[in-house]
Amino acid sequence: MDNKIIDGKAVSEQIKKEIAAEVADMIDHGIAAPHLAAVIVGEDGASKTYVASKEKACHSVGMTSSVYRLPESTTEKEMLDMVEFLNNDSEIDGYIIQLPLPKHIDENKVINAIKPSKDVDGFTSVNAGRMQLGHPCFIPATPNGIMELIKRSGVETVGKNVVVLGRSNIVGTPMSILMSRKGIDATVTMCHSRTKNLPEIARQADILIAAIGKQGFVTADMVKPGAVVIDVGIHRIEDASSPKGYKIMGDVDYDEVYKVASKITPVPGGVGPMTIVSLLQNTLKAAKGEVYPK
Repeated sequence: MDNKIIDGKAVSEQIKKEIAAEVADMIDHGIAAPHLAAVIVGEDGASKTYVASKEKACHSVGMTSSVYRLPESTTEKEMLDMVEFLNNDSEIDGYIIQLPLPKHIDENKVINAIKPSKDVDGFTSVNAGRMQLGHPCFIPATPNGIMELIKRSGVETVGKNVVVLGRSNIVGTPMSILMSRKGIDATVTMCHSRTKNLPEIARQADILIAAIGKQGFVTADMVKPGAVVIDVGIHRIEDASSPKGYKIMGDVDYDEVYKVASKITPVPGGVGPMTIVSLLQNTLKAAKGEVYPK
């Protein structure tokens, strides 16, 4: 593949091989394979597809996967009872609650009821706080995947200017913390919808991370020549010329930005594959007690 492209699919396949080898070694030594569970509420198509891909990924590396499918009518109490059940199930090493939940359920209350040692999505306040302090924790899958891409692609970070577009708790905020860590040593600016002169700030970035949730938002004139561009966005756009009737695009105007960037992640095939493989990495750590000793 073009060496300008940061190939998330290839990197994720390499990490899967590494995970599969560790899982096989655990089984050879009489240790149960790591067990990842997922809870999905309702019939949201995107959520169902994502959970199915997690199941497939688990099986591909020899992990055990369980999925609990609950109806849209599930009450908040029933949801919290399910969380308590999973917290106490000794056979499950980690689990995720597929978001979004129905509007009548308080997502924050449910997420923060998850036992931190099983919170392989890294969404609880405990893991978020530990991450901010630099303590052992489960890092959210997408930021963790981006860090792996940067490391394995040989992108230099020390002393570099990083601009993160977006401030969500799932991507933008964790990325700003991780990129400023000792050992990474970048200088980070986080932009959002109220940022003034955003294009001018973006042009100062040696590494530009786009997680702003707007299709094609980052244009070539917002990118410093030679910058590394990480596109976190994923948008399904109707396209009659495509066999599927749609195409997947990111937050970056890929064709134009490709011309000025030194490295760039494609959509699809960039950050996306890394999100699921990062979840597998966290599940393996949970099973081995690397973050929270058993």
